[in-house]
Formats: sequence, structure tokens, C-alpha cells
Amino acid sequence: MRFGGIAIVMALAMTAASSRARAAETTFNLEQLVTIAYQSNPSIKAARERWMSAQHSIKQAYAPSDPIFSYNNSDSPQNPFGPASLRQWSVSQAFQFPGKAGLQTDQARRTAQIARLTYEAALRDTRAAVETGYYQLLLDETSAAVNRENVENLERVLKVTQIAYTANQVTQTDFISAEFDLAAARQQQAQFRVAILNDKTALNQLLYRNTDEPLAVETSLKLDPLRERVDRLVDEAWEVRQEILQSALTERNFTTALFLAKMEYLPDFTMGFTLDNYRVPSFAPKPTQTTDWSVAAAMNVPIYFWLKQKEDVVRARHDLEAARDDMASLRSQTAATVTSLFRSAQYQYETSLLYRDTLTPLARQNFEVALVAYQSGKIDFTTLAAALQREYGARLSYLQAANQFLAGRVAIEQTIGMPLPQ
Repeated sequence: MRFGGIAIVMALAMTAASSRARAAETTFNLEQLVTIAYQSNPSIKAARERWMSAQHSIKQAYAPSDPIFSYNNSDSPQNPFGPASLRQWSVSQAFQFPGKAGLQTDQARRTAQIARLTYEAALRDTRAAVETGYYQLLLDETSAAVNRENVENLERVLKVTQIAYTANQVTQTDFISAEFDLAAARQQQAQFRVAILNDKTALNQLLYRNTDEPLAVETSLKLDPLRERVDRLVDEAWEVRQEILQSALTERNFTTALFLAKMEYLPDFTMGFTLDNYRVPSFAPKPTQTTDWSVAAAMNVPIYFWLKQKEDVVRARHDLEAARDDMASLRSQTAATVTSLFRSAQYQYETSLLYRDTLTPLARQNFEVALVAYQSGKIDFTTLAAALQREYGARLSYLQAANQFLAGRVAIEQTIGMPLPQ
């Protein structure tokens, strides 16, 4: 049994290792990551369950209050539970004024719709978080690749300065400076490795996976311009943003609440039936008839309306005005946010194209020329180092501008409430 248990443990360990290996071999694109998050993220599941819960509250609004059944053991000469002179069975049922239940059902239905929009907002926000994490991981991995190339270039510079120093063409300062820059770049590579691991941990958390589970993603960087006009984006946000739709439903609910508050001036009713069984015939209406029936009808009279109903109406009216103002504020805020994000994203897109198509090629060419010029003694080490730093900075600036453009695009989609066309 002992060796069998060890074999089982070893088999499970090998299976887990094989699963991790397969996970490491799998390369996910952005849509696959979003799909996994939709299926696994607990916050999305919780929002969906709240939506399902709200849906099961709609039918309850139709149901009246529970009837009240009562039994009365009356006029017992010995003890409260002994033989009674009169036994009574009664039932009463309370009813709202006709129309109230329908309005309350409308409110419950809108509340369920608000819960559905909250679920859709959770999907939207989770997608935005996954996209932002994906682009950050892409930025750090690509930056690490650029830094590796920078290390290779610094090694070339170090070799050139070493040769020049050996030939007594330059001072030892150039060689020491080249060593310093190379060591700093290698340390920078370690920082990028930590950043990449943290990015993967953040993505795994969104995907509800183990924090150290292997995660490989596609590293292709694609920049699609914003093709729609900003005013059209604002109109789309007003039409589909979940918070604005929720605000509209909330306003309608407060409108219904105001009408229900006014209906409090109308009476509610209670109907009751009673069966009397007289155990002492002389107590009955007739000695030969010891059982009789009674019916009762009652309604409330709002005579204290200036203290209760009137205040409910005034409060409901203020709540309605507040809901309208909240919606107007949300629409204004959305328009301003979309406009600002659009301008910033456009700027970052133009900046990324400038660095990719013009500045980076120029900086690369400048470094190659400077390296040759340094070998021939036409420029000093400071000029060579500046040329290399300019080439490295141009490539990083392109990546950062591209990342900020993509992050801005994600922020616009999150503010609008739906993905933008590619």
C-alpha cells in the first residue's frame, strides 16, 4: 500500500507537470484571454447571479399579502384550553387599491433590468482590465526585447572602446563608461523580467488562475486608428453606456414611485370571514342554530395625510428630480470623458507613427554612423553614447506611445460601453 501510494503521488505530480507544460506551450490571443475571464472571473459570476436573483423578484410583486387564519376558543369556564362556550374560525385577506401591484411589478422589472446592466458593466470592465493587462504585458515584453538589443549594442560599444583604449587612441574613461552603461542595461533587463512576471500575475488573477501559472500571449502589436468621429462616439455612449441606461431606468422607477406615493391617498381594503360555533345553545342566535357565518370589510382612511402621505409625495418628487439631475450629470461627464480620451488617443497614435516610421530609423542610422565615426576618431565617446541612448529611447518611446494609444482606445470602449470597430 505504501509503494502504491507513492506511485499515485508520483503519477499525480507527473500529470500536474504535464498540465503546466501544456499550459506553457499554449499561446493565447487577446480574445481568448477575454473569453476565459468571462467564464471564470468570480466577479462576473456574482453579477450574473444577482441578475438572476432580481428576475425572481418580479412575480412576487403580483402576490397579495398572506391571508391570516385565526382560531378563538372563547368563554371557557375551566381553563383557556378546556371546553369553550364559543369557537370561532376566521380568515382575513388584505388587498391593495387596484393598480398598485401592477406599478410595483413594473418597478421590480426595471430593477431586474438594472441588475442585467450591472452584469453587462461587469463584463465590460473585466474586458477592459484584461485588455489593459494584456497590452501592459506586451509593452514590458517588447521593451525587454528592445533592452536586450540595447545590451548587444552596448557590448559592441564596449568592444570598440576596448580596442581604442588598447591602441592608446582614447582614455580609460571611455572604456569605464562603456562598462558602466552595459552593467546598468543588464540590471534594467532584470527589472523588465520582474515587471513581466507581475503582469502575468495580474492577468492570471483576472482569469482566476494560479498566480504563478505559465501564461504565454501573442506579441504582435497592431495599431488601428480611430475611424469614427468624436461626436458619433458621444452619441453611441449616450445610447449604450450601461450607467446611462441604468440612470434612465432609475428615473422611470422614481416616476412610478411618485405615482405610487400619490396612490397612498387611496384606501387599501381588508376582507374577512368568520365561522361561529356555539357550544352553549342558549348563546346562539337560535337554540336550533348553533353555527353562523359573518363577513367583514374594512378600509384604511388616510386622515393623517398631512403627516404621512403628503410627505411621501414630496420626498418622491425630490427623488425624481435628483434622478433626472444625476442622469444629466452622467451624460455631460460621459461626453467630456469621451472627448478627452479621443484627443489623447489620437495624439498618441500620431506620436507612435512618428517614432515608428521616422524617428526610430533615423536614430538607428545615426548610431551606426556614430559607431564608425568613433572608430575613426572623428567623434568622442560622449557623442557615441548619446547616439546609442537616442536610438534606445526612440524605440522605447514608440512602444510607450503605442501602449498609451491602445490603453486610450480601451478606455474609450469602456466609457462608451461597447467595443469599437476595427
